[in-house]
Amino acid sequence: MMRIRLLLRIFVAFALTGSISAAFAGTEITELRSTPADQQQVAVTIYNSNLALVKDLRRLTLPPGENLLAWRGVAAGMQPETALLRPVKGAGDFRVVEQSFDFDLLTPGKLLEKYVGRTVQVVRVHPQTGAETVESARVLAANGGVVLRMGDRIETGVPGRLVYPDVPANLRDRPTLVVQVATDKGGTRDLELSYLTGGLSWQADYVAELDDRDAHLDLSGWVTLNNQSGATYNQARLQLVAGDVHRVGRQGMGRQVFEERAMKVMAAAPAMAEESLLDYHLYTLERLTTIRENQVKQVALLNASGVPVSKEYLLRGGEYYYRGRHGMLGKKLKVAVYLEFNNSTKAGLGIPLPKGVLRVYKKDTAGNAQFVGEDRIDHTPKNEKVRLRLGDAFDVTADRIQTDYKKIAGGPSGTVIETAYRLELKNAKRQPVTVKVEEPMPGDWRILQQSHAHTKKDAHTATWQIAIPAEGKTVLTYRVRVRY
Repeated sequence: MMRIRLLLRIFVAFALTGSISAAFAGTEITELRSTPADQQQVAVTIYNSNLALVKDLRRLTLPPGENLLAWRGVAAGMQPETALLRPVKGAGDFRVVEQSFDFDLLTPGKLLEKYVGRTVQVVRVHPQTGAETVESARVLAANGGVVLRMGDRIETGVPGRLVYPDVPANLRDRPTLVVQVATDKGGTRDLELSYLTGGLSWQADYVAELDDRDAHLDLSGWVTLNNQSGATYNQARLQLVAGDVHRVGRQGMGRQVFEERAMKVMAAAPAMAEESLLDYHLYTLERLTTIRENQVKQVALLNASGVPVSKEYLLRGGEYYYRGRHGMLGKKLKVAVYLEFNNSTKAGLGIPLPKGVLRVYKKDTAGNAQFVGEDRIDHTPKNEKVRLRLGDAFDVTADRIQTDYKKIAGGPSGTVIETAYRLELKNAKRQPVTVKVEEPMPGDWRILQQSHAHTKKDAHTATWQIAIPAEGKTVLTYRVRVRY
């Protein structure tokens, strides 16, 4: 008797606090479905590191009490632990009780797996008469094939057409976030679901066209979006965050570029608005755009014309040949070609440039743009230089030879070597060029003799600026003493 009284007291206490579940009361909570058709607006913020923040605002009508809200159309790559559902106004009477992410999607194979241990109908068609016969079967297994118990026998494979009585509640045709909510007052509410998802990434791609004298370029910047998140974002407000955001255990996504289209419209597309965000940079598209599932899309980032640019021919040596005897060090060595410009307002730019690939074109004598090289740039703040390696020059080469080698001293206190070199630089072009020779020197070094004056770039580098006449050559000789 005392136990019965105690149970009655517990029952009354739970009833007074409103904590008795609908299942305990013998009623079921009705599931309300919300589809993207209910959307009022959607905003997507995409980061460099295969990460996006989605904010999905929908207008729904909720009855009072507890409801199961099936929020359809969420990204398949969503991180459910980051999901937050909240009303835009009147949060006082709105509570989220629990939530679950159903990403087990409806397929014939999945449906069969869910019916293991349950009964289905097998429909057979007579090949001559076309008459159908129906027989009940119990699904015993669906792993690598189906096993059925039909009456007093076991069948493998599907002997006919399978008919299921219904679809299991946890098997859905689209990724769905199911949220159990409670509200004191019914009515129409604006609810916003925000969450992080993988499968959305962006990459900056740049297209530049050089003028005839290689003195200026026209630059167009594009954002390449790759949507593999498992959802479509209709008429979304798009924002991009540039910067290396620290994350744990996340992978990047692939990309695709469309240079030809970018070349055609480089002067017509509007730029994106840019602002600082903590220690990153935020770019906002000033119009709404639709990002479809499994789509690669490009959006204009910036346009600039007449940007001053400088070209440099660079021949870089190797530290290793200052430590031993070598003789011939190379014939017809390739001379690298670099372009450099300032990301400044004066140059026609002056906005932070996200990292990406910059491709350079130049028109031939017929007026057709030809690809002449590309390089990857890092995040470049305002007023910093952008330096691009386009490739190796065809008409500018060099022969390098070690003409002398002497070991002056060696022992516990260090080794002293004196070496001499001859560098013959040749120019087959019809215009004179200047080649920058950059030599990395090991240890303590001193130039003893030289045919052209050098500059000490840093503690380990000597450089020479060597002018070469058109269709001619110039010889650089020098002797250096190295202690290491």
